[in-house]
Amino acid sequence: MGRLITKLISSVNETENTELLKKLLEARGVSGDEGEIRKLIREEAEKRGAKVEFDALGNVIASKEKEGKKRVLLDAHMDEVGFLITGATGDGCLKYQPVGGIDTRVLVGRRVLVGKEKLPGVIGITPIHLASESEMETPLKHKDLAIDIGASDKAGAESDCAPGSTAVFDSPPELFGQNMLVSRALDDRVGCYTLLRILELDLPVSLFCVFAVQEETGLRGAQTAAHRIRPDIGLAFEGTTANDIGDVKHEKMVCECGKGVAISFMDRVSISNPRLRAALIETAEANGIPHQMRRGTAGGNDAGAIQRAASAVPTCTLSVPVRYIHGANGVCCLADIDAQAELAAQYLMKNE
Repeated sequence: MGRLITKLISSVNETENTELLKKLLEARGVSGDEGEIRKLIREEAEKRGAKVEFDALGNVIASKEKEGKKRVLLDAHMDEVGFLITGATGDGCLKYQPVGGIDTRVLVGRRVLVGKEKLPGVIGITPIHLASESEMETPLKHKDLAIDIGASDKAGAESDCAPGSTAVFDSPPELFGQNMLVSRALDDRVGCYTLLRILELDLPVSLFCVFAVQEETGLRGAQTAAHRIRPDIGLAFEGTTANDIGDVKHEKMVCECGKGVAISFMDRVSISNPRLRAALIETAEANGIPHQMRRGTAGGNDAGAIQRAASAVPTCTLSVPVRYIHGANGVCCLADIDAQAELAAQYLMKNE
């Protein structure tokens, strides 16, 4: 893992940290079908001495309450973008609907894992040699694509994978380059990883770590959890668009890999509380934690639901920059994940 900034987030050794992050990234969890990742997070949260509960929507709420202390909600969503199988074609390919925002330009030829049995599949389209000129010039739509699982007919395909099943990209996590990580589901397993590391600490607050469901389909899990907990403050932990390579001008970059945790001031669904944001920046500067402002305002995350819960909640979002987000292979810097965890820990340690 990346070099730890201070001693707060250091109770688990480097090898165990790496294995935990890999396990989180390998577990399936398309929105609405988070059972596999939920089971893993429950086990890991209980190892860390948290009281673990579920709500009817499927959120995992891992808490360490302290009477009379500030109620703090930390949120990271368990779910990932993926595919919902809707049926099969006569030649045995699976039809699907995207779950969450997925760009069709990144899909052709991608390998996927389908259903609970994790059947191998490939997303296919008419070969380039046989495509007409108009087909080549027309943007792809999801209805133009299908998942080939090697079945010979519709009955065989639906027998192997019934409608209602889900599929994920077949992109196992791998360390590469200079302290970098490539994997599917970095949005938002990096946030789940950070919450589990924070649960190892003895903090002077009443801590509620929410591993939320269905963020990618409308912030649904965070909304129900925040109304239940009624926190004094809320922090959302995310993976966010980096947009930092190629011919992108610096002023167009949302944030940059390797430059630290990205602190948000606004996005499509929330505006960060100015005092909370300022306190986080001050904490980062005082402790030498690499940080940057998330300069773009597009997109949204669970902070938008938490902010409007009950009688309103001061919120802010701390994100890890991720390249190629919502695709088969996201890329992030391990040091940025450490910075996300360290900033939250340092801030909470001094905010009884």
